[in-house]
Amino acid sequence: MNQSTAERVLSRLGTLVGEWQLEAIGPDGQSWPGEARATIEWHDSGAHIVQRSQADVPEAPDSISIIGCDGAAGTYYQLYSDDRGVCRVYEMSITESEWKLWRKGEDMAQRFTATFEDGGDTIRGRWEIAEAQESFRTDFDLIYRRIK
Repeated sequence: MNQSTAERVLSRLGTLVGEWQLEAIGPDGQSWPGEARATIEWHDSGAHIVQRSQADVPEAPDSISIIGCDGAAGTYYQLYSDDRGVCRVYEMSITESEWKLWRKGEDMAQRFTATFEDGGDTIRGRWEIAEAQESFRTDFDLIYRRIK
């Protein structure tokens, strides 16, 4: 993959850059209480974006993620960590209309599928989880609304 292709792949991450209000909705259809926000910005290197999320809900951890790409392969990855001490690596894809994250693990698999709406100012997605040998089930829906 040449440098211009790598730059194009990396530029897709710009869709996520901004300040976001988050709304989480449980499988029961009820919004979680409290306020949650995410800030997504370019790292000084210009080769990654950094996502910081905070929530006023005790069960929802504050987190930080580094998102970047393998320019040679055109693939994306997210390195995630939170204040519970959880550290995970997700594979990722992003297009003009859809954002996906997924990971497989012996104890638990997760996936997030979201669509871009309102010209990219709303991201509407769903986290799903599969523990042990279970099928995937909804963990929670997550809506990002751009503040700026």
